[in-house]
Amino acid sequence: MNSVVLIPAYNEAATIGSIVGAVKRHLACEVVVVDDASTDKTAGIARSAGATVLSLSCNLGAWGATQAGIRYALKAGYKQVLTMDADGQHLPEAFPSLFIALDSGEADVVIGACTGRGSHARRLAWTYFRKLTGLGIEDLTSGFRAYNEAAMAVLASSEATLLDYQDVGVLLLLRRAGLRIKEVPVSMRERDYGGSRVFPSWLIVGKYMLQTSILCLAKVGMNGKRRQAYSDD
Repeated sequence: MNSVVLIPAYNEAATIGSIVGAVKRHLACEVVVVDDASTDKTAGIARSAGATVLSLSCNLGAWGATQAGIRYALKAGYKQVLTMDADGQHLPEAFPSLFIALDSGEADVVIGACTGRGSHARRLAWTYFRKLTGLGIEDLTSGFRAYNEAAMAVLASSEATLLDYQDVGVLLLLRRAGLRIKEVPVSMRERDYGGSRVFPSWLIVGKYMLQTSILCLAKVGMNGKRRQAYSDD
């Protein structure tokens, strides 16, 4: 199996050991925890659970940590990566549905989608960004994704380094590259411990909404949409 599971983690000592263990029970592949300069015992616990640990020297955020892991995967010769959160929301039981969709050749990116988890505010944000981008994706913010080698190459690029978040901007870059994106329904559960590391305050949510809106209004990724439209004619 030429695949690797990437788990970006920041101060997830309470959950990372059980997450790594659950992944290893379901998949016979390397599990890489990208420790995003945690100040707790995340790295040591992940290593003890059997993960390869990449320790970042400074905090890059979820997307920066994910990209570091994708670059590691490409350098190591992997052809597929699966990304998941370190807080217990994403279930290893759903791995097969993502890999089956990717292996079928129908998509370059497969998103594990669970729209039922979205609050009213999150659903409004999804609708807003769908209208701005034209992306026909229901669960725009899911970090539970599988990428093939072509998608990995796009996301390892220096252009992708400019992004702060792993969701809409990443999807726009993939669309511009002409890559195919597919969702598969999965179940998720409440996080095992603590709150969101990506959106710890409403101020951060506001910054995210502003930055992502600018990306959308800049028409990032629209070239790919046009190419796809032409090919569909």
